[in-house]
Amino acid sequence: MAKILIIEDNEQNLYLETFILQKNGHEIIQARSGETGIALAAQTLPDLILLDIQLPGMDGYTVAEELRKNSVIANRPIIAVTSYALTGDRERILEAGCTSYIEKPINPDTFHMEVSQFL
Repeated sequence: MAKILIIEDNEQNLYLETFILQKNGHEIIQARSGETGIALAAQTLPDLILLDIQLPGMDGYTVAEELRKNSVIANRPIIAVTSYALTGDRERILEAGCTSYIEKPINPDTFHMEVSQFL
């Protein structure tokens, strides 16, 4: 299965995403800040990155832009997992370098399927 990096500061969301993906056989790497996520992405070379947009300090838009600057991981899919679903948010997420996004709250019944389409 895939190696997935989850960059998420909310413990409940991190737990739920990790639980669902591990249950489906994926290896999960966790980062609770953007800076840590960028460092772990470069070290571990995940197959997919799940990125919260509302992070303390460096927000998800900046994290996505920084990840895209690293040639070793620039081609990896970055999926924003966010409650931002207003007009213009989708465009801003994609402009920052994200491949796509999944809306929060995540649906435990469909989350793995939504993530799998990017692997």
